[in-house]
Amino acid sequence: MSTIGQALQVADVAHADETGLRVAGSLHWMHVLATTLLTWVACHAKRGKQAFDALGILPGFLGTLIHDGWKPYRDLLCKHGLCNAHHLRELTYLFEDLGQAWAGRMIDLLRTACHEVGQTGAPLPESRRAFFLSRYADILSEGEALNPRAPPSGKRGRPRQSKATNLLLRLRTYTDDVWRFATDPGVPFTNNLAEQAVRMSKVKQKVSGGFRTKKGADAYCIIHSYLATMHKQGANLFHALILTFQGQPPQPRLA
Repeated sequence: MSTIGQALQVADVAHADETGLRVAGSLHWMHVLATTLLTWVACHAKRGKQAFDALGILPGFLGTLIHDGWKPYRDLLCKHGLCNAHHLRELTYLFEDLGQAWAGRMIDLLRTACHEVGQTGAPLPESRRAFFLSRYADILSEGEALNPRAPPSGKRGRPRQSKATNLLLRLRTYTDDVWRFATDPGVPFTNNLAEQAVRMSKVKQKVSGGFRTKKGADAYCIIHSYLATMHKQGANLFHALILTFQGQPPQPRLA
């Protein structure tokens, strides 16, 4: 598993996510880093920076990290790309449930850009980027006019903002990361690879409720990392397990 993690550190683009899981009666976190070729899963009692430092993989990653915008990921010293599937879900709520038309126009804009990137298989040309970013700025301005930021309340801490305002602030502040899929080669529109990697852990939790011991959780992570990686590389998993029990585990490609 450490070999897979070290290989992921030098990937150009990788996907990160985490999910809660019960281990020995308390909440732990399954941390995931994945590419189209490799999957690394590890368990830690903490969710953020303390876990990143202890596990030792993410702090050394210097490529483009695709994630959901959670602050501990944002603090890592790498380039960032935001998952637009998350944005589309939030925008759909604002459009369909709250009737905010700007959100519908933003959905159409992002989907159109994604379609164009998918058709060419490469970043958008400069002229198309300029077009999309101009429309993006206009739609954000429309949304911001409808959802102004709450003024300071005089109390300690930041004033509570609406879901629409928080989304608009994120889309405005991290424009480059929202549009990374359209500007950088190999950067996808979503963080689906990482979300797929954590899905089995959620199934495990639903079926058994979690792990009785940390040792069992760590063993699960090693097995999951290996089998998920071999599956991505087209291996016969049953055959790979037989060879592993015979002391001759097939080795995954690392690049």
